[in-house]
Amino acid sequence: MLKRLFNKKPQPRPLDSAAVPEGRRIYAIGDIHGRNDLLQQLIEKIIDDDAKRGDISSEIIFLGDLVDRGPDSAGVLETAMQLKQELGDVRFLMGNHEEVYLKAATGDEKATRFFNRIGGKETILSYEISMREYMDLDNTGLAERLPDLIPSEHIDFVKAFENQIVVGDYAFVHAGIRPGVSLEEQKPKDLRWIREEFLSIDEPHEKVIVYGHTINDDVVEKGNRIGIDTGAYYTEKLTALALEGDQRWYLDTALPQ
Repeated sequence: MLKRLFNKKPQPRPLDSAAVPEGRRIYAIGDIHGRNDLLQQLIEKIIDDDAKRGDISSEIIFLGDLVDRGPDSAGVLETAMQLKQELGDVRFLMGNHEEVYLKAATGDEKATRFFNRIGGKETILSYEISMREYMDLDNTGLAERLPDLIPSEHIDFVKAFENQIVVGDYAFVHAGIRPGVSLEEQKPKDLRWIREEFLSIDEPHEKVIVYGHTINDDVVEKGNRIGIDTGAYYTEKLTALALEGDQRWYLDTALPQ
């Protein structure tokens, strides 16, 4: 029995050899949650970092949850739209908060109630509505107000967000994946909402999974996954993972200690 235990092979760690294709540099940004100020700081750091590293094709991937909780979700969407227009190679994943945002924006009362519970109040107040008007509206009135309050260009922009992005040995998703299911067969619900079923698995996945959704004090690197949600809306730390070849490094907005 002891011999069998000692002869057991160590679990392979895909992260140790993961790489992106030659000639591409990827920056993946974690959950922003309405912190337009931190997003703008991080974008400056990304642009500076990219300029120092040589002229190759650079891309930015947002891992979702741009909205809710923080004070300026509308501003985050405006910044994101501007980046897409100016830089081109910018892609966005649909987070669970974007999913609820889109449902509430149709005027659905049930979705509006849930939206408010998970941080949608701050998103609503980032548009052209006063606190007094917001407080005077019941859920039915608020649901009726949202379709006129949220600009159609924001809705159209968010509707175009993707569910997953694969680059080389990495798969970028918002929340995680359903273990044992191929990437092609993953359900949007799992990609946007899953947590413990994904986090509890140590076995290798089809790709190294880069995700947000679950807050940690710092980046989480496991053999099969990298988590970069560092709770920006209350920690002041918005984090980006950078990848080139088989190299990876991190940028963030945390103040120096």
